[in-house]
Amino acid sequence: MANQNVLDLRDVAAKSRELEGQVVTVEGWVRNHRKQKSIGFIEFYDGTVLAPMQIVYDDQVKDFAAVQAIRNGAAVRATGKLVPGRNGALEMQAAEIILEGDCTEDYPLQPKRHTLEFLRDIAYLRPRTRLFQAVFRVRSIAAQAVHNYFQSRGYVYVHTPLITANDAEGAGNTFTVTNQEMGKPYKAENDFFGRATALAVTGQLEAETYALAYKRVYTFGPTFRAENSNTKTHAAEFWMIEPEICFCDLNGLMDIEEDFLKSVVQEVLDKAMPELEFLQGYAKSNLIEKLQTLTQSHVARVTHAEAIDILQHATHPFEHPAVQGEDLFKEHEKYLTEEHFKSPVFVYDWPKEIKAFYMYQNDDGKTVRGVDLLVPGSGELMGGSERETRLDLLTGRMDELHISKEQMDWYVNLRRFGGCTHSGFGMGFERLIMYLTDIENIRDVIPYPRTPGNCEF
Repeated sequence: MANQNVLDLRDVAAKSRELEGQVVTVEGWVRNHRKQKSIGFIEFYDGTVLAPMQIVYDDQVKDFAAVQAIRNGAAVRATGKLVPGRNGALEMQAAEIILEGDCTEDYPLQPKRHTLEFLRDIAYLRPRTRLFQAVFRVRSIAAQAVHNYFQSRGYVYVHTPLITANDAEGAGNTFTVTNQEMGKPYKAENDFFGRATALAVTGQLEAETYALAYKRVYTFGPTFRAENSNTKTHAAEFWMIEPEICFCDLNGLMDIEEDFLKSVVQEVLDKAMPELEFLQGYAKSNLIEKLQTLTQSHVARVTHAEAIDILQHATHPFEHPAVQGEDLFKEHEKYLTEEHFKSPVFVYDWPKEIKAFYMYQNDDGKTVRGVDLLVPGSGELMGGSERETRLDLLTGRMDELHISKEQMDWYVNLRRFGGCTHSGFGMGFERLIMYLTDIENIRDVIPYPRTPGNCEF
């Protein structure tokens, strides 16, 4: 049971003027302990607020010798009088400091700036650093903002399966799930599920089935992709946000995407300003201005063909030339958002051959009603589409891509049993957190990253 007489630092910070001069008790950890002959200074934190408290003690503190022996990383309970600190910082003149949990001399987090690579190797300790205290609080606030947005607008939260017998993206980069002994011939009839199964790359298709019952739904959970990539933006396990909306076409979807992103960013600005200020200083960036600008910006809209035409007429020296009918490179996204439009931009009506089978096919026979949202400083942040509702065109496209209609009859049947115009989008949650924090590597915005050759902790 929690000690009712103990205050969290966030409560102390919120009532600092009211509590000034009063004796309080706090519980938390020692980030740094500077000792002098008859005085000491402890940088104390408890994880409830980013700003630490300085605990000052002298040789009148109870059991002075034991207090001086407290090491960095130790858990302590401190009681003392709150006094004014420099520049409004929290400070306590301690009367008693009790060691709750000792810390050995080889504790790896010392009062210096550690590299991100080093901290990944001790990912179980990195949330104790100020950087990751900021990053993962932003992640927490952003996750709640996602739920707040959809719940306040009548969406139903659907938990889609993590084990699936289909590959919705058609990419084939999936992790096999089986109970059979590795190295021996695979026999589907002996498998736990009686068929080949994999970890899901998306919850979209199952979400569509629920959208056609509830009108508006969303999924928000882990997804998996066995892509052997070591870039800063790829991970084998990541979280996806995927809403599906009935009676909604591509234009309506773009309206929702814009409103959703601006709403989530604004909630983070409202609730995580101390963390954003710290992260901005860490990255030496204009993070807060970038986020504020996004919430107030007009989002441009161009077709894929128009975007390629803009790029082909640009005087900018691209490493990769822009080609009609082909995908955009990162440098193209950067030019469109930061140079040409100077704002976020929706690129829609993509070439059919580079998009998924379920996207609504336009009358030209060459493009589909897919859309990517590109934002300054990050590039692609969301991808979505109006879904194909015509049975013959959907099954025809599945045949072209050798996707089994029999295995996915439940999805095909949605076009036979009361189907309607519907649309949805997906956003990688870690991509959003990278954008919200100016942290460049996806490994540093998820608690325990899963990448090629790495599955620690």
